[in-house]
Amino acid sequence: MPLTPVIAVHLTAALAALVIGPLAIWARRGGTQRTRVHRAAGYAWVTMMLATAISALFIRDYQLPNWAGYTWIHLFVPVTLAGLFGAFRALVLHDIARHRKIMQGLYVGACLGAGAFTLLPERYLGQLVWGQWFGLL
Repeated sequence: MPLTPVIAVHLTAALAALVIGPLAIWARRGGTQRTRVHRAAGYAWVTMMLATAISALFIRDYQLPNWAGYTWIHLFVPVTLAGLFGAFRALVLHDIARHRKIMQGLYVGACLGAGAFTLLPERYLGQLVWGQWFGLL
């Protein structure tokens, strides 16, 4: 599968979310609350996660086991969208603990978890990293 514009957008947004996420989490840790940094990084992270989830809908893989071109990793799309909705709903309800739990769970699951799955050898990014960059495949 070639690097199409949709894959480039998806990859860029996912990598940006991977980098921005810890900044948003760090800004609300410890004794010093960095509310402006937290909000700015949080909105940027949410934007990147939305871009990642929406662009994933346009990426299909008919080589792996699939349903209409959608593979099991596409299950992260509704999970991500539902998680973002739930996190903002928690904010509206002033349930900060729930907001924190959902957002941290999304970072671990949707960024780190999905990111790890994309590095499997049979996936496009896994072939790129392990095969072309490191020459292991």
